[in-house]
Amino acid sequence: MFVAEGPRVVAAAFDHGAPVRCVYLGGAGPLAARAGARGIPVRLLPPGAAARVGTTVTPQAAFALVELRRAGTEALAGADLAVVGAPLTDPGNVGTLMRSLAAAGGGALGLGAGSVDAYNPKVVRASAGACFAIRIGEGVPAVEMLEALGARGVRRVGAVARGGAPPEALDLAGPVAFVLGHEAHGLDPHLPLDDLVTIPMAAGESLNAAMAGTVLCFEVARRRRAAG
Repeated sequence: MFVAEGPRVVAAAFDHGAPVRCVYLGGAGPLAARAGARGIPVRLLPPGAAARVGTTVTPQAAFALVELRRAGTEALAGADLAVVGAPLTDPGNVGTLMRSLAAAGGGALGLGAGSVDAYNPKVVRASAGACFAIRIGEGVPAVEMLEALGARGVRRVGAVARGGAPPEALDLAGPVAFVLGHEAHGLDPHLPLDDLVTIPMAAGESLNAAMAGTVLCFEVARRRRAAG
């Protein structure tokens, strides 16, 4: 099991049919009604309980226990827009990437071995419920994920701070997976990649992993909207 905390995240779990096993709430309301309609047990929290068990400074009294169903490379199958972390260790970055990937219409996030746990409370909270909207693969070396993607004809594009082509110079029409390296150490040069991309910047050394992934995913989304 893992904990989904906050009304927005719990609602997203319901929206996407996540295997919620129990809900803990501060009182009756829409979430209690939704849980009851699905036959999910609802437990009412006594005053002050949310502050003791929550992971935020001012937690809201809404928690769900969700069954943990981990997946490996199979989670990436069929995704025409994916992101692979090779690895990614910052919970805020990973949660933000989940949110951006889902918003851009992406289907899957691969977290190579050594990445933060996809169901870390900070990741789940930062995802704002997007962790339920995409498929997540983890626990497998990034090279294996990339080999599996390559075998399915997915274009593997590594994001680098310098030396890559600008996004507009790349063919991103077909299935594509953006590969983001470790926040401190960057991208392993030995990974199996088809292209390298560098986001042009007027100042600064680089964007952080979450922002770079967001820019790239929305570039794909923009092109696909333009193409109809």
